Amino acid sequence: QVQLVESGGGLVQAGDSLRLSCAASGRTFSSSPMGWFRQAPGKERVFVAAISWSGTSTNYADSVKGRFTISRDNAKNTLYLQMNSLKPEDTAVYYCAADVTYRSRSYYSRDSAKYDYWGQGTQVTVSS
Repeated sequence: QVQLVESGGGLVQAGDSLRLSCAASGRTFSSSPMGWFRQAPGKERVFVAAISWSGTSTNYADSVKGRFTISRDNAKNTLYLQMNSLKPEDTAVYYCAADVTYRSRSYYSRDSAKYDYWGQGTQVTVSS
């Protein structure tokens, strides 16, 4: 069992930055590929970023590439999403997710179906 709790969301202006955190409970975090997804009002949840359990491999949606950075601290059981140059279209509820299936050290997934546990989400609102 893994519990995930996101934090760090809020209301910001376009061009500002935010850092989201996802605190994980359980002993599997350090061996779990992790991902960030987001869901805007009236839209489906979509992939934002993913990272392998080792932290050596990352992947981003085209819409955030160059602006967002995913990272993890396995010693602290915490996943991060640094978001810079925020745009109004980044407004959404952001979710972190954990894949507890055994994977290679470089594995990550953009597919939400590959993730087993999800946090409750944190709201990010970017005003123009």
